[in-house]
Amino acid sequence: MTSGKVTVDDTEYDVESNTYIVGDDDAVIVIDPANDAEEILKKIGEREVMAVICTDGRDHHLSAVLEIAEADAEDPAPIGLHSRDRLLWRQYFRALARKDEDSEFMKDLTPDIDIEDGGVFEIADAQLEVMHTPGHTPGSICLYSEQLGVLFSGDTLHKGRPGRVGDEYHDLQDQLNSIGSLLGPLPKEMRVLPGQGEETTVGDEDSQWESWFALAQEPSSED
Repeated sequence: MTSGKVTVDDTEYDVESNTYIVGDDDAVIVIDPANDAEEILKKIGEREVMAVICTDGRDHHLSAVLEIAEADAEDPAPIGLHSRDRLLWRQYFRALARKDEDSEFMKDLTPDIDIEDGGVFEIADAQLEVMHTPGHTPGSICLYSEQLGVLFSGDTLHKGRPGRVGDEYHDLQDQLNSIGSLLGPLPKEMRVLPGQGEETTVGDEDSQWESWFALAQEPSSED
């Protein structure tokens, strides 16, 4: 967990974000490297980074991607982002380029992998299956691993409520539809590891799903 800031609709928020490192003693995939690249690299150690996956294009999920992907300067890891969050990516890196003249190259920086629904990443005898879950952002994804018994839910789903940054939801109806189709077929005991906050299970969240529709009428209310 690392602390940082994220800007949504010109408003800046303090956030505590979860980064997940999946792999073995030799190689890892890093999911949502947020805020503090130095701390994340300490956890990675000498292991090779095979890929960096962003579950959405909000700036707290992009703030450390370059440092993590380029930890091995001779063989940088590819960065993956859903194609529908390319706009958020461009906005973030072009803003950085305007602030830092030495970072002019960031204006034309693009992700290496356009992640799509149904895609699969493999690491350490485990598969991470991509589920496109629009709502929090147009290109939000979750990563499902049957072998690990885990759903990496990003900011699509947090413990006790649909995920969000700030006070309002981008498209709560789509987000709820994504959560419903995501949760329905999964085992109730499956661990859910969100982009922010504590872990939960599919069963605990599925039991609350219908009650969340009230939030669609009051998007700025607390859970």
